[in-house]
Amino acid sequence: MHRYMTVCLLILGVLSCKVIAAEDVDTKMPAVAAAEAWLKLVDDGQYAGSWEQAAEYFRAVVKQHSWEDSIRPLRESLGKVTARILKAQHHATSVPGAPDGEYVVIQFETSFENKKNAIETVTPMIDPDGVWRVSGYYIK
Repeated sequence: MHRYMTVCLLILGVLSCKVIAAEDVDTKMPAVAAAEAWLKLVDDGQYAGSWEQAAEYFRAVVKQHSWEDSIRPLRESLGKVTARILKAQHHATSVPGAPDGEYVVIQFETSFENKKNAIETVTPMIDPDGVWRVSGYYIK
């Protein structure tokens, strides 16, 4: 009987972990997909398109010409992306300098032609229409 109870508790523990993992996937995977699609635009030099596809909040705070004028020289100086690996992601309801909302802060280990070790931080948020869009981007 003791063995049976132990097995039942173990199964319940595994099932509860799977539920938590499923919630993470539901929240984070669309955000990661949005970040990767947005990064593809930036990687391809489609800076106007990346601004247009950014979160409503991003577009309200950063004017399109300012975005293009700042991102173009930065990304062109780094060269093409040679590798990008998802390093970390975490859900947040508050990020510095932005309104409260649903965010996922994502970090990628990225290698560029002219900078081998960089960390890109991309922060998608849920826009008012319920779609994940990038609200912040930073390279270190």
